[in-house]
Amino acid sequence: MKIAQVSPLYERVPPKLYGGTERVIHYLTEELVAQGHEVTLFASGDSLTKGRLIAPIEESLRLQKQKKDPLVYHVIMLEKLFRCIEDFDIIHYHIDFFHFPFSNRIKRKHLTTLHGRLDLPDLAILYKEFDQIPLVSISQSQRSFLPWVNWVGTVYHGIPEDLYSFYPAKGNYLAFVGRISPEKGVDRAIEIARQSGIDLKIAAKVDEVDKEYFKEIILPLFKKAPVEFIGEIGEEEKNRFLGEAYALLFPVNWPEPFGLVMIEAMACGTPVIGWRKGSVPEIVRDGKTGYIIDSIGDGIKKIKEIDRISRKECRDHVLNHFTARKMAQSYLSIYTKLLYG
Repeated sequence: MKIAQVSPLYERVPPKLYGGTERVIHYLTEELVAQGHEVTLFASGDSLTKGRLIAPIEESLRLQKQKKDPLVYHVIMLEKLFRCIEDFDIIHYHIDFFHFPFSNRIKRKHLTTLHGRLDLPDLAILYKEFDQIPLVSISQSQRSFLPWVNWVGTVYHGIPEDLYSFYPAKGNYLAFVGRISPEKGVDRAIEIARQSGIDLKIAAKVDEVDKEYFKEIILPLFKKAPVEFIGEIGEEEKNRFLGEAYALLFPVNWPEPFGLVMIEAMACGTPVIGWRKGSVPEIVRDGKTGYIIDSIGDGIKKIKEIDRISRKECRDHVLNHFTARKMAQSYLSIYTKLLYG
């Protein structure tokens, strides 16, 4: 099958540091290539792939010293795609709704995986206008806000089976990985650490839009709890950071569409303590691979019960349900359905 994967340009594929969407695109692309498919990746020029790479810009946008207009380069990418669109059996978009007016007017089969939140009011207006676009959700929870659109499947993210090493021994600190923002709930993680008296290590990026929140709200909390702020880390550092943790705290305060770090932690054997929001109940087996909580008090209580969780069961849960191979097979089934009915 000849497949085009169309990635956002904000991060390299795979990202050098933070970046869930582009990381998943990388795992999917490489697995499809390994299975014998001809895959062309539309992404930034610093991306790494065994497939064919077509790049509208030399370097991913976020880490460039001189800021560029992202709209310009995404338009160029779509132009490059449409110039050779006859080369592909199917186009797989990962760039939200930006391409909808264009892909709605071509005969080539396509689908769009939505990687973000769908609870914003304006999105309902947009998706009513484009209600025939074939869409894929990354959790059942994500699609609940727009149940009437043209969903053609739900595909959970997956990671390569050998990407993370298994750490059988429990660690001695709590881990938080992600970005500093109100919806990610790092303030909850800090309070859990403060009340439980267990060290918390935070590996997170701070976007420009969240710098004031970080400075005014989060930084003062560091003085009240046993917190070590590490900053943004990449995939190489993440294995040890997660594997040596006692538990991953995932205290989200929004309808999380998936939460890749949860399966990354469990792949290392590390249990997850996550808020009952968005996809968390779909990813974590409550009482088996971690705990699903509703409050800070719940979190403190469940930390004391982490020893009941089998780290091997955490690892097996990922190998059984969240591998790149399983993700690719699910997408191939959708491609086939769209192409042949």
